Amino acid sequence: MIKIVVTDGYTLNPGDLSWAPIERFGELTVYDRTKPNEIVDRCRDANIILTNKVPFNEATLAELHWLKMIGVTATGYNIIDVQAAAKRKIVVCNVPAYGIASVAQHTIALLLELTNQVGKHAASVAAGEWVKAPDFSYQKAPITELAGKTLGIVGWGNIGRQTARIAQAFGMEIVYYNPTPKSNAYGPLVTLPELFAKSDFISLHCPLKPENTGFVNNELIGLMKPSACIINTARGPLINEQHLADALNSDRIAGAALDVLSTEPPSAQNPLLTAKNCIITPHNAWISREARQRVMDITVENIRAYVVSLLPQNVVN
Repeated sequence: MIKIVVTDGYTLNPGDLSWAPIERFGELTVYDRTKPNEIVDRCRDANIILTNKVPFNEATLAELHWLKMIGVTATGYNIIDVQAAAKRKIVVCNVPAYGIASVAQHTIALLLELTNQVGKHAASVAAGEWVKAPDFSYQKAPITELAGKTLGIVGWGNIGRQTARIAQAFGMEIVYYNPTPKSNAYGPLVTLPELFAKSDFISLHCPLKPENTGFVNNELIGLMKPSACIINTARGPLINEQHLADALNSDRIAGAALDVLSTEPPSAQNPLLTAKNCIITPHNAWISREARQRVMDITVENIRAYVVSLLPQNVVN
């Protein structure tokens, strides 16, 4: 009997999806959450482990003698020491391209919140301010029209491209930065300094790598227009958070909207939590039911490909 352990299943399936398709492959144990000191005990006899954010380093893998496959229920797999897994002939699979529509939609929602301030105005009405207003209409913050504005996309992958497609429907101009030119782009390829200087809104859609950690720093922020805003639905550590907070608090730039932070959940001391004109959502751009169902479906197929056909798919190591 194949033993399958899910280390942190709650965010993927808080109860509205089914684990039954995975149960068909073996004995399934699902934990909502797993602390670092619980990993080895819970996974000691597992043949297949499914993890989202619970890390597996070389020392942990050395304790798991029956482990043959790790399925990451996400696209990013930096939580796994893939080289150590490969040495032990442990297949590591991820779930690519499941959240294109949902993450792009959330990016646009953040863009619209920055420009239309729907939340702030709805809260004002709920607080009774419209009832007491002397005029039929008022604004708590400036409303900005997107038509004619420039959106700079950093990272021209599937999500960046989908975000640009939606932005074009608003009449926005697109520029993009990518390490290599793309033939399917909707605007010109520019350098990072050019993108930060030219754009009215900047949206990050690039993977996190050692060489781009903290690349959004004082140098690039200093090139931005005072009216410009930055959006991040990619990875928190792409931004130097203190530098961004300082820029917001000094009105060097107009705003930021972030779905990711460097540490999640964040420390109460994270400077962006109290920064001016900073909208933060709790890393839930990916979390629509439709996107989570795709994660589940692709994970099932990853297991099937390994167990049944012995031809693993979506292998990252």
